[in-house]
Amino acid sequence: MLFKRMSCVAIVALISLSFASRAHAEGGRGWQEIAHKIEGMLNNGGDAYAEGRIDNAKASVSEAYFNGFEGSGMETAVGVYISTDRKTELESMFSDIRNAMTSHASVDDVKKKIGLLAQALENDARKLPEKGEGKKEPSYTTFFNSFIIILREGFEAILVISAISAYLAKTGQKGKVKTVYKGAGLAVIASIFTAILLQTVIRISGAGREALEGITMLFATAVLFYVSYWLITKIEVARWQHYIKSKVESSLGKGNIFALGFAAFLAVYREGAETILFYQALYSGADAHGSAVIAGFAVGSLFLIGLFILIKYGSVRIPIRPFFAVTSTLLYYLAFTFAGKGIRDLQEAIWISATPVEWLPAISFLGIYPTWEGVLLQAILILALIAAIVYSLVLRPYKEMITVTRDISHIESDIKNLHDILDDVSQHAMIAHGLAGGVTGREVDEIRKHLADIDKKIHEVTAHLDKLAQGLEDIFAEIERDIKRG
Repeated sequence: MLFKRMSCVAIVALISLSFASRAHAEGGRGWQEIAHKIEGMLNNGGDAYAEGRIDNAKASVSEAYFNGFEGSGMETAVGVYISTDRKTELESMFSDIRNAMTSHASVDDVKKKIGLLAQALENDARKLPEKGEGKKEPSYTTFFNSFIIILREGFEAILVISAISAYLAKTGQKGKVKTVYKGAGLAVIASIFTAILLQTVIRISGAGREALEGITMLFATAVLFYVSYWLITKIEVARWQHYIKSKVESSLGKGNIFALGFAAFLAVYREGAETILFYQALYSGADAHGSAVIAGFAVGSLFLIGLFILIKYGSVRIPIRPFFAVTSTLLYYLAFTFAGKGIRDLQEAIWISATPVEWLPAISFLGIYPTWEGVLLQAILILALIAAIVYSLVLRPYKEMITVTRDISHIESDIKNLHDILDDVSQHAMIAHGLAGGVTGREVDEIRKHLADIDKKIHEVTAHLDKLAQGLEDIFAEIERDIKRG
């Protein structure tokens, strides 16, 4: 299985580099010229806003983003050669300008934001290797950039896949892990074809690409939250160790297994195509250092494989209750961040509005961005998490305690009734034995012998019933203590 995964990685690399070779041959104008072009579009938007043509102004800003920043490849280059955090910061600056126009901010405020963005683009353009102009970088820099890309983009996917695989292994369902691997493998293939389509066939607009990313993010949010909630409910299983196998096997039906596989698919596909395009941009600027790109990719992939092995097999030693808690928390965290990023992508695609929250800072590692649309969705996820925890850890155990109490009471009542019946039979046997005491004959002696055996067996059964009743009381007391401990 490990060999198959590495083979998939190699395929991605080869396809990526085939794209890159084409991009490298095309060349292009320098990044500073592109930055100046974007600045011109932004200034046109500022002038339109000053004249009261707000729709035209926002259209100019969108053109600057989609056709200038994203369409030229500068967005990808910033993500590759500077950092994804910087790329996100620049994207947010475009959004801030559109939001300011939507909220009818002052002309001076809008033009100030435009000036800050133009200056930031100019500064970053100087840091990027020029397109087609042969700017050289040391091979170790290229290696490091390649290493960071695969490590950064693959980290979340590996966390999802390894956490789900570890869960299945922990609960004795190793045979179903292949569903997770199949989901991840299909995502790799889908990512490759998506990248091919985006580059050669569809030529999807920048807004369409952002919308596709946003929709994928929100799908991933829904699936990961479902899986996270499902795992939260399994924390209860840790309380009832003797029920684990039967409960987990019954809960892992086709629907839940599909959800686990789909979660793995979305975790990989979410960033798969973009990762390939990142490598295209990196390779196109690598000049003679193509081998450093491949080496960085390979070493980064090995790190991810090591992380996968560490989480999957190291977690076997973790007690089951903490394991379920940590795994569900991890998947919920990913769902929470994906929700914010998905809304942000749809806002950049201008599919949904972006209502700014002035007092809220952007916290990228949590997927928190200062717009009410994203914040409200994440608030709903928080409320849903609280409801899931309260139900799973408080309400359901209480309901189960009541059910167990009622069942034990019924059992104790049945034992008492059986005890009374046996006592009654024993009394009848003693009476019959007494009546037969003064009579002689072989048949009577035989009856007397059977009555003695019946009395003996009744006493044995009664002793067992007393022991069972005491055992049930002990079990009930232990369950009650366990529930109170939480």
